[in-house]
Amino acid sequence: MRPLDRRRVEGAMFLAVFTACVPAANFLIENVGTTCVPDGPCLIPVAPGMTAPSGVLMVGLALTLRDLVQRRLGVGWSAGAILVGAALSAIFAQPALVVASALAFLLSEFIDLGVYTPLQRRGLVLAATASSLVGIVVDSIVFLYVAFGSLDFLAGQIIGKGWMVVACIPFLYWLRIRDAHLGLQPA
Repeated sequence: MRPLDRRRVEGAMFLAVFTACVPAANFLIENVGTTCVPDGPCLIPVAPGMTAPSGVLMVGLALTLRDLVQRRLGVGWSAGAILVGAALSAIFAQPALVVASALAFLLSEFIDLGVYTPLQRRGLVLAATASSLVGIVVDSIVFLYVAFGSLDFLAGQIIGKGWMVVACIPFLYWLRIRDAHLGLQPA
């Protein structure tokens, strides 16, 4: 497969998985966890003695996938994906959380884009990790403050999302090496 075709196919796959993260996060929050709070989220342990809504896993993954969409398809596709993701976030979120969910997604993903774009020249792993970590903090603060007017659960949110970023690092490293071997350049 030609490098340009490979880039487009992989970009479409990253875009599809990125987009699927939004409804998946909402499904997890409502249905999957070690404890499900009545009329509240399902929780998972993220550190000893600390829990977070199970959807944090998909949010952490989405931040890394947005970077991969940009790497394969370019900044325009990435920005469009953020807008679609924010709309999906508003559609799939619980009614009481629509504004918080959509706003947190929109701001964190665009800030991720703003951090990733200048850092990408220094390397995929550094850029994706740094931008995702910044996005995690922004997403967590905005969501918790807008939804609940409190940052009481900030640490659990950040840790839960951070686990997914850490889990993606070996894949990012492998992808960078494979891209160099195949001569694939970022979009």
